Amino acid sequence: MAHEREIAEEQEFLNLALDALDHMRQGARSLRDGAAVANMRGAGDLVERDVVMGTALHRLDQLAIGDQALFFGRIDYQANDNGVGDTYHVGRLAVSDDALNPLVIDWRAPVAEAFYRATGVESLGLSRRRHVAIHANEVTGVEDEYFADADGNLDLPEDAVRAATEEGLVEGGLALGGPGALLAALGRARTGRMGDIIATIQGEQDQIIRSPLPGVLLVQGGPGTGKTAVALHRAAYLLFTHRATLERQGVLVVGPNPLFLNYIENVLPSLGESGVTLSTIAGLVTNVEIRAVDFEEVDELKGDIRMVRVLSRALRTRERALRRDVEIPVGRAIITLRARYTEEAVERARRRPGNHNQRRSAVGRELATRLANEYRDRFVHDASEEVSAVGELAELIRATPQFKEALQRIWPRLTGQELLHDLLGAPALLRAAGKGLLSEDEIQLLYRPRFTSSEEIAWTKADAALIDEARVLVGPRRRPRPLPKPVDTNVLDGVDLDAYAGNHKAAALREAQRLVVAQSQELDEAEFVTYGHIVVDEAQDLSPMELRVLKRRDLTGSMTIVGDMGQATTASSSASWEALLEVLAPRRTPSRVDLTVSYRTPEEVLDFAAATLLEAAPDLEPPRPVRRAGTMPIVREVSIEDFDAALIELTREEIDAVAPGRVAVIVSGVRVDEIVATLRGGGLDAVDPRDHESKGLGADLVVLAAEGANGLEFDAVVVVEPGQIANRGALDSISVTPRGLRTLYVALTRPTRRLAVVACRELPHTIR
Repeated sequence: MAHEREIAEEQEFLNLALDALDHMRQGARSLRDGAAVANMRGAGDLVERDVVMGTALHRLDQLAIGDQALFFGRIDYQANDNGVGDTYHVGRLAVSDDALNPLVIDWRAPVAEAFYRATGVESLGLSRRRHVAIHANEVTGVEDEYFADADGNLDLPEDAVRAATEEGLVEGGLALGGPGALLAALGRARTGRMGDIIATIQGEQDQIIRSPLPGVLLVQGGPGTGKTAVALHRAAYLLFTHRATLERQGVLVVGPNPLFLNYIENVLPSLGESGVTLSTIAGLVTNVEIRAVDFEEVDELKGDIRMVRVLSRALRTRERALRRDVEIPVGRAIITLRARYTEEAVERARRRPGNHNQRRSAVGRELATRLANEYRDRFVHDASEEVSAVGELAELIRATPQFKEALQRIWPRLTGQELLHDLLGAPALLRAAGKGLLSEDEIQLLYRPRFTSSEEIAWTKADAALIDEARVLVGPRRRPRPLPKPVDTNVLDGVDLDAYAGNHKAAALREAQRLVVAQSQELDEAEFVTYGHIVVDEAQDLSPMELRVLKRRDLTGSMTIVGDMGQATTASSSASWEALLEVLAPRRTPSRVDLTVSYRTPEEVLDFAAATLLEAAPDLEPPRPVRRAGTMPIVREVSIEDFDAALIELTREEIDAVAPGRVAVIVSGVRVDEIVATLRGGGLDAVDPRDHESKGLGADLVVLAAEGANGLEFDAVVVVEPGQIANRGALDSISVTPRGLRTLYVALTRPTRRLAVVACRELPHTIR
């Protein structure tokens, strides 16, 4: 049959490409080994050897694709006047033969665009697009799509057998690239980690991935539209296209929580990009350990943009003149630091540019110099005195304990943590800083008792953003200084050291470690790294103060902002994309793209959740599904007495239905521990994926807080007490809130196959 012939054809080509890949690896190994034992005659030779060794190691790292398919597609162009059409295989890296003829092209190369963007209306010159399924270096299937030429003629082989099937796709659905390959990819069981989608990127996704680097790109996309995967693939594409710039400036990817970062951490390395920084907003604020959680109303208040002025005022209250004169011994004499001197110095310092700690030095120098002049006029009668120069006298005065104590009272040297801790622990300071900005109730919300030592302070996520703001105001406490940088023990990750022989191995290891910079500049905690491009996912949940943390890391104004206002679930979420951009990029007009097609969330689930979205965010349209799961959502209402047994039974049914896939039980955050215990009591191995001792999201059954489920996907989901989730942020225990409904919408749209609901209290009307 034609299908078997095409598989054999692609297998033959795969064998050829794999042989070429092995030859490329051998060339890189030879380069590496030659550099390891080369004779060095001078400094120039050493530099050259380091460059060659670095190039060889980097190339070996690029060519190490593990058990992933070398290529996944092929594009055939329409024949030219001579009856010849170009053919290209598309894969995860470029491979050439001995004569440097391309066998496989990188998916990010411009010529590969047609593989993702060609449609029946716009064929982009293609006559055929082929999706190739490969497992363990064996071609297991092909799927061909044919395109009409400029005259509308469709040239199909006489014995062509279409490998694609419409099974599982929505009738009258959208034009999809490689529907069979897409359906197969979507139907695979979840692994607990996000994978790359380079084999099944669709046209609207590819357009976002290949958007130009400069400026702000805003991507709004509902559940299952692939916005997170698109954002990560865009980071890989930009690094490929602008490598010289972005490897120097850096790329930052920001996610909503550590669990989400664990979920996506393998995507970029699988695409050959390991030099990207992944972090949460709080993770960008160094030396701050998050050990507590604020009440929602406190979290909302701390994220309010008013806190910028509150912190600025709080710092100003720490810059104050002395109330009384202070006597300072200098040698055998005593001089007086008068309160009016300090008042004048403080006023002048407040008008100076720079941060607080920088201006502190100016205050100290001014006061010490003034006292030194007084001392010289009164006590130094001739040049034979041991200390007579004003500069020397000033230094002597500044070194006295009395002067240091006075200066600390006038203009203390502070850290961001100290400023915030002092502010939140003193109602009087809060009232002074919040006058006209905060109500008395809000001041009481912000107040918390002081801790006796800095180690005891239980900082929250919202505190981290405030500390970052405070650090900008106070500035570094000390000057940067050179500091030995430990050798990166992972410098040879991905390199087979056993391939070396004898002294080659030791020499290669030594030279590879030389590539690590031996010195680095130690940064004060008030200084931070900036990035040439920033990708921020689930951006709708960031508070204005968190957005300011992100803005400070922006080096060039190049950002990809991804999210869904229909899934804005935090107390301090931005009200709209316009409000978010007003903080993050006020002087830049973004390019906005809406992802409208849901690939992973099935039609049955989106239909079930549509009423909840309509109530929570009536201005948003739900995404259009492309596939059906074949099963309708299950709703079980039970009595309180039967709840535990019903939950255990329903969860076991879902586990059996999607095995070997993964199941999540999603509940209100306050009940995670309770539900874990209930399921374990019923003989099910349920885990909280936040527990570092567990398998995390790789476990077969996890229990998640609805508040932290954004961006995650599972084969099946059991939503527990949707009424309690929809009640989030309400003043009573029965009302629903827009934020609660958005949180419920997130919970309902996490499955890729099956959804179930179990409740013993009244269901929200959007589900009834």
